[in-house]
Amino acid sequence: MRLKEACLTALSILCIPALIVAGPGRGEIAGEVTFTGTPAKPQVINMSKFPDCVKLNPKTRMTEDVVTGPGNALQNVVVYVSGGAAGTYSPSPVPAIFDQKDCHFRTHVLAFQPGQELQMSNHDPLAHNIHPMPHINREWNKILLPGTPPSSYSLDSPEFIPVKCNIHPWMRGYFVVLQTNYFAVTGEDGRFRLPELPPGKYTVTAWHEVFGTQSKEITVAEGQQISMDFVFHAKPQ
Repeated sequence: MRLKEACLTALSILCIPALIVAGPGRGEIAGEVTFTGTPAKPQVINMSKFPDCVKLNPKTRMTEDVVTGPGNALQNVVVYVSGGAAGTYSPSPVPAIFDQKDCHFRTHVLAFQPGQELQMSNHDPLAHNIHPMPHINREWNKILLPGTPPSSYSLDSPEFIPVKCNIHPWMRGYFVVLQTNYFAVTGEDGRFRLPELPPGKYTVTAWHEVFGTQSKEITVAEGQQISMDFVFHAKPQ
């Protein structure tokens, strides 16, 4: 019986959003983020001054400020409830994971909540560091030596924070700290889900590090599932 339940759970995760039923009295917003136009092409990362990183990357690694997928899907877009009847905010008890492997931030855009544990790991045989550059939260710079256990931290205030490794200049990303329980980051297919929304009127915002932000107003009724898409315009570089 437990195996059957586990299989059903796994299948439900793989289903498309339209097939996922929200909890009693709760609604859901789901959709896709795409682009029009011609975005700048990713650039080849030059690691020639860092032979240890070259060894860890036999294949060419590209920049990730604009990552696209099939059907003009746009990856690494943060979609979140930025206003409205979202109820009480509570930070997740599950740590947000930020790993470094093969001289690369494995998560380019990491979204989490104020007060939520940020757990940082180094899986490489060489040192890295994590250096967020906030304007609101306190700035810090954490060295992660090879073979050491994960290091934990938390941030106090909502903010979109560029983060870098001072040792390897191409290692860059974002911490997106959001004071809401409803947010998602798009993957290769550009899709997102904001489930378990109480009935009410909301502002939903989509943010991308290059293309900026878009916001939409929407009213969610009890048990309603709503489709909402965002389209960013990419100007040729």
